[in-house]
This record gives sequence, structure tokens and C-alpha cells, in this order.
Amino acid sequence: MKKRWMAVGAAALMIGAAAPWGVGLYTQQQWQGVEAGVNNAQNVFRLETRNYDRGYMNATMNGSIVFTAPESGEQHSFEFQARVSHGVTGSLMDFTSAEDLNGRASQFFPDEKPRLTLQTNLWGTATVEMTVPETDVIDEATGETLTTARAYGRADISSAGADMEILVTWPGMTLSGQDVQFTLTDFEMENSLEHLTGDLWLGDARMTLAGIQIDSADQPSVTFEGLSITSDTDVSDDGERLNGLSSIQLEKVAAGGTEYGPHEVQILFESLDVTNLEQLSSAISEMQQAAMTPAGDPDPQALMQQQMEAFQRVNEALVGLATEGFRFGLPKIDLSTPEGPIRGELMISHPELDAKDKGQNLLVMQGLVGNLDISMPVELMDQNPSLAMQVAPLIKQGMVIQEGDRLRMVGTLGDMALTINDKVLPLPPMF
Repeated sequence: MKKRWMAVGAAALMIGAAAPWGVGLYTQQQWQGVEAGVNNAQNVFRLETRNYDRGYMNATMNGSIVFTAPESGEQHSFEFQARVSHGVTGSLMDFTSAEDLNGRASQFFPDEKPRLTLQTNLWGTATVEMTVPETDVIDEATGETLTTARAYGRADISSAGADMEILVTWPGMTLSGQDVQFTLTDFEMENSLEHLTGDLWLGDARMTLAGIQIDSADQPSVTFEGLSITSDTDVSDDGERLNGLSSIQLEKVAAGGTEYGPHEVQILFESLDVTNLEQLSSAISEMQQAAMTPAGDPDPQALMQQQMEAFQRVNEALVGLATEGFRFGLPKIDLSTPEGPIRGELMISHPELDAKDKGQNLLVMQGLVGNLDISMPVELMDQNPSLAMQVAPLIKQGMVIQEGDRLRMVGTLGDMALTINDKVLPLPPMF
């Protein structure tokens, strides 16, 4: 019996001794998968690992992050390096800049650099943590100051990258100039994500911002309090349909001694066909990639052809979404003003077509239905000349009518026509 336990102990010791090597190999393979996944998922930045030197208890690597500006296609490269520590069940990657901070960057972080770590485990989970130190910077030439609190971000990744829990907290910042001061207070974001397919993710998200205050030397202070954005998405019909509801809320706006609120706008989509939505996302990404191609591309004709084909796929995906049926719009618009609330809704929908009718684009236009109902106080137009200039022609045409102390626009969409307050506007074919 004693010999048996000695053999078990020896085997456990051998496994423990070999574990860091195996963990190191697994971590390197994981990193290669992360790099490929990030680069294939988007076109704005690319991870490029040049060297990965793996040892027994640790490893080192270096590379660069290449950022491509979407507007101009101009590229910027940032060098990074990382030290990897291998344990028995996982590894810890500690990323730092491969270049010394200099110039303006050293003013922001003179004592402590931002830190990014990635901890991986053999059972397929990973944790990414990022800390950005507080800053207190003064521009001697202009007198401007920037003070920021320490920011923290964390992402817990599981199911081989298919599930993520994200948390970002930032107590705030203050930017002061000679004539203006901008203050942001208590930013927090929480996000639970589940990968659906391609670029599509499910889950719920919440972003809150306690306040934004703008103080100007020659204007009254303006304060926004209690901003929150929430979003919830799910699937139905065995994962073939995507549904979601988002809400943007603001508790209060204060300016010039006047306070008004709350405000809320909701965004709804129901029964979006996942296949066509993924095709739409892919085609839009291809169009963006083509737009970022440098102007000196050796074959501009091929580039134009690529853009035209991508645009055609966008059109086909939109038609596909319509023929499969959907509902989309703003079910709630509720904005407060000193003169009274602005309220309304705007919705559009399309029924699912029979299989024999899905190739007929004209039927798509005929099937579109919707409704519009927006109202606001008459006094709001009286107190805002620029708004009055925009609304007055609509009143003259009978598209906006007065009901008591409010102005109202009511419309319906159907049979290829938009009817607003009994005024019929025929619509041209869209596809």
C-alpha cells in the first residue's frame, strides 16, 4: 500500500512539474486564436505578433497593434510587449508598451503607466483587466488643465470566447480652459454578451453616467443628470429571429435656472431574420473595408466593382429582412421642455411573404405598413424662432394641425403611400 501511494505521489509530482510546459503551449495556441479572431472580426485594428518566445515557467512576446482610420485609411502602429507567467492551471499575460512614453504621453502618466493583463485557464475561461491611472495635467502654454480619476475595466470570457461579461468603471474627469469647464461624473458600463453568429451578439447592456456639467464664462451653466442607456436582445424561433429593446433615459436637464425632465426614447426591433441580418452586417463591413483602401490603390476599377457588389448585397439583405417579416421603430418618445412635453411614436413593419412572393420586390413595398404620431406644445414653437421656421410650412400644408395648445402630426404608411393628417403622399419604389 505504501509503495502504491508513493507511485501516486510520484505521478502527481511529475504531472505538476510538466503542467507549466503544457499550460504554456496551450496559452500560445489560445493567443494565436485570439489574434486570428480579432483580426477577422473587424477591419479597424489588427494584432500582429512578431515573436513569441515560450519557455518552461514563462514566455515573452512582442508585436504591434495597427490602427486604420475609417475615414482616411491612414494607418498608425503601436508597439507592445508582454511577459507571460505559466502556472499549473493557467497563465497570466502582462502587457506593456514596447516604447517609452515621451512627449505629451509622459505628461499624462509620469509615474504609473496604464496596465493590461490577460489571465487564461485550461478550462477555457479568461479574464482581461485594464487599469488607467489618474492624471493631472496642466498645459503651460494655454493654461488648460485635465484631471481624470483612475479607470478600471474587466472582461470575463468563457465558452471559448462565446460568452463575455464586461464591466467598466470611471469616477470621472474635469477639463478646464480659460473660458469653459467640462465635468463628467461616475461612468459605469455592464454588458453580458453571448455570441450568436458572425458579428451578431445577444445579451443585455447597461451604461450609466451620473452627470455632465458645462460651465462657461459668458453663458449659464448646463447640467445633464442621470443618463442611462439599457439594451436587451434575445432570439426566438429556434435562434432564427432576433428581437431587442433599447431605452435612452435622462433624468434632468438644468440650464439658466430652469430644470426639466425626465426624458426617454425607446428603440424596438422584433423578428429580424438572423441570416439576412448577418449578410447585411457582412456586406456593410466589406463596404467599410473598401472605403478604407488607400487612394493610391493599384486597381481602382476592381475596388469600385467590389464596392458595387457589396452595395448590391446590402440591398438584397434589406429586401430579405422585409420579406421574412419584421417590426422596427420608436415605440416611445417622451422629451420634456420648459414649455411642455414632446411625445410620440414611430413604427414600421412588414409581414412575412409566402415563398412564391419573396422574389418580387414590388410586393415588399406594398407590404410596408407603419404609423407616426408626434405632438408638441404650441408655446415651444412660439419661443423658438428657428423651430417655427421649420414647422410653419408643414402647418400651411396641413401636415401639422393644432389641437388645443398642442401641435400634432399623425400619419400612416400603407399601399405605397404615406398619409399624414389626410394628406396622401405616394412613395416611389425603394428596391
